[in-house]
Amino acid sequence: MKQYVLTMYQPDGDPPGPEVLGPVMRDLNALEEEMKAAGAWVFSGALRPAERAAVVRLRDGEVLATDGPYTEGKEHIGGFTIIRAADMEAALEWARRMARAVALLPIEVREFQG
Repeated sequence: MKQYVLTMYQPDGDPPGPEVLGPVMRDLNALEEEMKAAGAWVFSGALRPAERAAVVRLRDGEVLATDGPYTEGKEHIGGFTIIRAADMEAALEWARRMARAVALLPIEVREFQG
């Protein structure tokens, strides 16, 4: 089985209130249980807000750390799920189900190399 990362992008700013976030989290938790039951789930994680990120890079022989995400944008990675799937189409089906669970947030699907 190949491994894929399903990356969830969310808009910058404050998260939605509990009336919106509650049902989303319920649906995501139910989907994760389905993935576990199917043997597809490997690992999931939610990330802290992008403004709490740091970027470390080498520039002119010196390693520098800066606050915030690498690029300016209107959305950032909010969380991810790593799954096992037979092929891209099977991974896309899990991503479709995740997209339904989180409503309007996009889900990127990428296969791990190697």
